[in-house]
Amino acid sequence: MDDAPRTPAAPGPLASFARFVALGGGVGLLSSGAVALLAERLPWALANALITIVSTLLCTELHARFTFGSGRHAGWRRHGQSAGSAAAAYGVTCAAMFVLHLVQSSPGMLTEQIVYLSASGLAGLARFLLLRLYVFATGRGRAAATGSWQLQRLQGMLEAPATVGTLPQRQFALASS
Repeated sequence: MDDAPRTPAAPGPLASFARFVALGGGVGLLSSGAVALLAERLPWALANALITIVSTLLCTELHARFTFGSGRHAGWRRHGQSAGSAAAAYGVTCAAMFVLHLVQSSPGMLTEQIVYLSASGLAGLARFLLLRLYVFATGRGRAAATGSWQLQRLQGMLEAPATVGTLPQRQFALASS
């Protein structure tokens, strides 16, 4: 009997997207309310920055453990990579709110929430792809995302046992006689 710890299989793209939406979207909705409440006491950009930092840390842990199936702590490298994508998402939400305030001098809270959540949703789709294909990708998933799976496959064929390589040589020898 094998006593080695088993890592759960990584979920497929649709399952991970559903988990990403449920976990990330849930934290996003809570963050949206927290930004609105905090923005009553602080400048909006600062409130958004603080909430983005906290929600990114929380979501990275949730995604590492549940969304992308590693079942363990995210680690500093993944937190750093996730923070980069969160910084881009922060820029998108700030830009959307800036444009909203250019177009409408004093929008209501509902309008701000619609714009904020729309921008967050678009940024979230981009983050999902980045996190799935690069940050949390392992093995063949990472290799396929970077295109190196073809090189790995070629290397595997070149390192095949000698008995496998003899068949084509025999065929060549028969064809050339």
